[in-house]
Amino acid sequence: MKITKFNFELEKPENISLPEIDIEFSVETQYHVLLFNDDYHSFEEVIAQLIKATDCTFEKARGFAFEVHVKGKALVFSGSLSKCLLVSSVLEEIALHTQVST
Repeated sequence: MKITKFNFELEKPENISLPEIDIEFSVETQYHVLLFNDDYHSFEEVIAQLIKATDCTFEKARGFAFEVHVKGKALVFSGSLSKCLLVSSVLEEIALHTQVST
């Protein structure tokens, strides 16, 4: 089998300008709010506060409350750091225990 080697030099065509590309983007880290179980709040209190903090439906809040009760904790919100801190602070208004993490 014979292998042939070719040498090519490509020239840049004249009168062609490449466009300048200005790309601006940001990579935002996703943060999460964990809600932990306690023995002090009723399901109704937790559900109401979850709805207030996350603007979720009653059904979703009830699901989170049940997960917290059974598993001891639940991830109840994800978003930017500022939004997670806001959600956490609303949940903590009634002394629920939360954690914001990446």
